[in-house]
Amino acid sequence: MKVARLQNWAGSGTPFIWITASAVAISLIMVVGLLSLLAFKGMGHFWPKQVMQGNYNPPIASRAIATSEFIGERVQFEAVAAEQLADNGFALSLGVDTYQRQLVKFGNRDLSESDFGWIVMEFTSDIAYPADIVVLERRRWGNLYGYMESVLQQAKEVVPNAGDQSTDETLWQDFQQRLQRTAQLLEEISLLESRQLARINRQIEQLRRQQSRNELLISEPAQDLDADVRQLSLLESQYGDFQTRLNNLAEQVNRDSVRLITANNQRIEIPLSEIIRAYRPNQLDFTEKLTLFMTKVLEFVADDPREGNTEGGIFPAIFGTVVMVLLMSMLVAPFGVIAAIYLREYARQGLLTRIIRIAVNNLAGVPSIVYGVFGLGFFIYIVGGEIDRQFFAEALPAPTFGTPGLLWASLTLALLTMPVVIVATEEGLARVPRSLREGSLALGATKFETIVKVVFPIASPAMMTGLMLAIARAAGTVAPLMLVGVVKLAPSLPVNGLYPYLHLNQKFMHLGYHIYGVGLQSPNTQAAMPLVFATALLLVAVIALLNFSAAVLRNRLREGL
Repeated sequence: MKVARLQNWAGSGTPFIWITASAVAISLIMVVGLLSLLAFKGMGHFWPKQVMQGNYNPPIASRAIATSEFIGERVQFEAVAAEQLADNGFALSLGVDTYQRQLVKFGNRDLSESDFGWIVMEFTSDIAYPADIVVLERRRWGNLYGYMESVLQQAKEVVPNAGDQSTDETLWQDFQQRLQRTAQLLEEISLLESRQLARINRQIEQLRRQQSRNELLISEPAQDLDADVRQLSLLESQYGDFQTRLNNLAEQVNRDSVRLITANNQRIEIPLSEIIRAYRPNQLDFTEKLTLFMTKVLEFVADDPREGNTEGGIFPAIFGTVVMVLLMSMLVAPFGVIAAIYLREYARQGLLTRIIRIAVNNLAGVPSIVYGVFGLGFFIYIVGGEIDRQFFAEALPAPTFGTPGLLWASLTLALLTMPVVIVATEEGLARVPRSLREGSLALGATKFETIVKVVFPIASPAMMTGLMLAIARAAGTVAPLMLVGVVKLAPSLPVNGLYPYLHLNQKFMHLGYHIYGVGLQSPNTQAAMPLVFATALLLVAVIALLNFSAAVLRNRLREGL
């Protein structure tokens, strides 16, 4: 009886329901766990931590080491076996099997060999969290930890620290005001360089190319050539005026500096132009920490990278990824849909059509790096080189389109994702009942009208599904982009306010390549690791946002049926 019930239960399909539900639950748990890990490891980097000060005196058997002072942030703890420490030269007491050590961010990279280091907690003493410790986030050399000694203006002390609380607060307020003034001047310099000087540089470059083109063609009248020379002279004069203004601003920016005392009574003077932010972490309450955390996250999303991409923001990578995916979608969607419609609706269903479908399915499994090699050889060297010879001969031998850039990267990824769109669109077209086509034709509609007004609207959700799959694959693909346009650091965005606004020949940054470069090629692994997690989380968010937009459009198309 029990065997019969078990057979009936197995035959009902209930075990497969439980297996499917378990697989879905495990998948969801893995996805949630991955996102949680990325969020914890990545976002935790931006939370302002307390800074400790103490003394460290490890018992090294081979040599005597004097007690050294350290200042830094705790990063992580771990237990370490006594045997491992003994192998590293520590003279340990008997009876202790494990020790606690912690990774500390000491900062002050310009004063020491490394801004991270391990210390064993059992060999520390006098651990404290002084309220007047200052953290400086700098444009170079990372964070600096220390005590503010004085503010200087043109190398002369303005407000020295007398050691009492009122003077310390006065010094801090004066420092913050000068830092704000310096930030405003730097912003003015940045706007002047990115707008005015960039516009003049581009106009000068266009005029010089026009002169080179005229010299090649020998077709311009003499008066037109003289007008070009006068225009070029005027632009160079304007450039000189802006450069003089920039020099004056630079003198004002470099006026102020601050002197700090770091660990082991080392003194260092930092120009305020090198400081991004200054705060006293041990005095911050929860609200102030939350505000600072949100500010850092916003800067990570909106600023440019610095320090070899190990600090700063990743906005150029976000922007480049989105622009490339949108351009790729504009290229792959129409060609993929047209190819699928031809194969399903117009092509004679025979041996040749089956071979083409098999080839398309096989192309979906070709390694992505192969597409990168094809894009480099065909698009860049052949197509781009011919475009340069026909339309940009005056710029040769410097290539314009015969070099990796945004256009070639988008075309390469369009080829990479084309099979996905074709297969998904064909499946959608195959699900349209044949009776609908025959009814439309019976009512007098042409085949083209039937496809456009009957078949296409019904199959459009499947087309959007194919596009969503293409977006997901393209946004996360890195290997071919390394050959056809992506770079570690791009000096400017591929889209800006300068004509022609979208610069298809320009190299760009990509989130996937940014993760690869920061995670595997960074000289400072400990500093780069949190940014790897944060960038990976942001890449997942960008892909999810793009797919969500396509899903909304797909649902709108379904509702319109």
